Order: sequence, then structure tokens, then C-alpha cells
Amino acid sequence: MNDKAYAQMTEQELINEIRTLREKARKAEQLGIVNEYAVYERKALMAEAYLIDPETIIAGEMYRINGAPGEFFKVEYLKGRFAWGYRLGGERFEEALPISILSPMKEGK
Repeated sequence: MNDKAYAQMTEQELINEIRTLREKARKAEQLGIVNEYAVYERKALMAEAYLIDPETIIAGEMYRINGAPGEFFKVEYLKGRFAWGYRLGGERFEEALPISILSPMKEGK
């Protein structure tokens, strides 16, 4: 495992880290270790957030949530690699999502 923080990694190091984490997640899933699978998947999503330019996420805009069909997220502000805002149609409690799971509304469904 790499001891560097994601912010210090090069693009290639991040890609390798994501590949390693996804492989560990796959193995955990095959073994039925659900909590370990979830941890590796979350870490991979965080590493992916460092491959995205935060300036491509615009406050006030609506985004699709990858992996959650029909769910939308309104970004209020960004802090680091997290977008803070609200899911549409929910309880309207503020939450933070890694920017790697947001896609622009304009892209394909």
C-alpha cells in the first residue's frame, strides 16, 4: 500500500492505486466480506476524486449521482475534493459527496 496521501500522488500513481483498491474490493466481495468491500470501494472513489479538477464542479449546479440512477445532487459549495449540498427530493439535509461520483446533467443518461 502506498504511504503517500492522494493529494501528493501523480496521475499514474492514482490510477495504479485505484486499480489496486478495486482488485482488493473484488476479492473481498468474492469472499463475502461486505464491510471490507465497502471500505476499498470508498477509498477508490476518494482516489478518483483527485483525478478530477474541482473547478469542473460548479456551485449552484445540479449533478447526477453515479451509481444512483434517478438521484440528483445540488452542489452548494466545494471543500477540498468534496461537493457539499443536497439530494433532490430528500430530507434536504446537507451532505458531502466525493466529486468523483458526480456527473454533469448535460451528459448522456
